Amino acid sequence: MARMIVDCATYRDGHRTTGPADFSDALDAVRAAGDGFVWIGLFEPTAEEFEHVTAEFGLHPLAVEDVVTSHQRPKLDVYDDSVFMVLKTVGHHGNGQPISVGEVMVILGDAYVMTVRRGADSPLKNLRVELEEQPELLREGPAAVLYAVFDLVVDSYLDVAGALQDDLDELEATVFAPGRTTGLAEQIYAFKRQVVAFRRGTLPLAEPARRLSGQAAAPAWPSVWVPFVPDGLRPYFRDVADHLAKVNEAVDGLDRLLTDILSANLAQVSVQQNSDMRKISAWAALAAVPTMIAGIYGMNFEHMWELRQPWGYPAAVGVMAVVCLLLHRVFKRSGWL
Repeated sequence: MARMIVDCATYRDGHRTTGPADFSDALDAVRAAGDGFVWIGLFEPTAEEFEHVTAEFGLHPLAVEDVVTSHQRPKLDVYDDSVFMVLKTVGHHGNGQPISVGEVMVILGDAYVMTVRRGADSPLKNLRVELEEQPELLREGPAAVLYAVFDLVVDSYLDVAGALQDDLDELEATVFAPGRTTGLAEQIYAFKRQVVAFRRGTLPLAEPARRLSGQAAAPAWPSVWVPFVPDGLRPYFRDVADHLAKVNEAVDGLDRLLTDILSANLAQVSVQQNSDMRKISAWAALAAVPTMIAGIYGMNFEHMWELRQPWGYPAAVGVMAVVCLLLHRVFKRSGWL
């Protein structure tokens, strides 16, 4: 149990307070006092470890199932007594390495908030310390933690989008470098897979962001209202929604540019192949002329030059050379050679 619990603390009036060490006792004390909330942070809990937390907090079975089952789609689920949100974390390591994807899950209740991290590239390592320096935000209740997590993850998306743009600029320069056309399709496809993985983490968050900010919902959402989120935090969530929109626009731009680069590379390969075929055809034509003459000349009929004329053989060789030189000059001028 201690391995999965990163930290557990009670917050009242925006400040961290001393309280029961056990999260169950801390939650009971907060509910009895009628103020404050408990924030518990978990890291990659197993099903057995999370079972104890489930019993104490009374979590919804569907939320529990999603927590113990990794690789969830980003989403926002609203239950009668809690709000469950899944966020994808994305890490960019550079040096040609692919992006890494993790998960952060936030469960929001009346007097508690629970954050569950999966994956090494989590941006939440210093979030608690930074948030404790903003008591005016923590006074808004446990939803302030949900906002802080959402905002931090989306800001990390902006950083990753900028890094991917830099990588794409380098790839674009390589694609259009003189003489470099082969062996690039694999790199482009690998980069496109990274962008697709990035999009899977950012695009589904658009509707949850609008819902948390109180903006108009899509027909798929039965209601805009989300419990346990005070009106004072709506502007903050609107700011996150704006940043997320920028991220999605950047991802769309990356995807479109990658498609254009791939098309350009395929066109370059096609042009290079056509050039190679022209050269092969030209050399084949050059070889065809002496082959044809030699084939006819080699039949050795009575009226062939070499049988009755002593100059027949050198004349035949000379005709071959002249014709080949003329063809080579024609092909050279036309750009086939």
